[in-house]
Amino acid sequence: MDKTTLIVFSDDLDKVLAAFNIATGSASMGMEVTMFFTFWGLNVIRKDKPSKRSSNWMKRLLGMMNLGGADRLKLSKFHMMGIGTGMMRALMKKSNMPSVKEMISLSKELGVKMVACTTTMEIMGIHKEDLIPEVDMIAGVATYLENAKESKVNLFI
Repeated sequence: MDKTTLIVFSDDLDKVLAAFNIATGSASMGMEVTMFFTFWGLNVIRKDKPSKRSSNWMKRLLGMMNLGGADRLKLSKFHMMGIGTGMMRALMKKSNMPSVKEMISLSKELGVKMVACTTTMEIMGIHKEDLIPEVDMIAGVATYLENAKESKVNLFI
């Protein structure tokens, strides 16, 4: 079976939508798809509430400044203090384009595997309980590399 592996490094709305578009397109073509979320990409698969569990003050502060949740993603360009992102979301809705949350659900229905990076979670003070239930596993770079070396499509977004 052909495979697609995506590293989701960004939490920019437009880049995340592109990643899920490729993931769902690949899965609907019968490919096995793995999305590996790392650094800012972890915000996509985090619950809306910031993590307060860390005993390290820097990790707690980072968690407060770096709020997760698919509804908090901003455009990479023309964010304009939220106006541009709001306009894009309105245009998406008017065009019947699915939201990130809807893309996550569709991805799971199509069998896309979602993996959270253990190293980044540790650095940023993110715990398993902070992630949405759609995440299949928490793993490190070796898991990503194992998937990537077997993939026909391997993208960094």
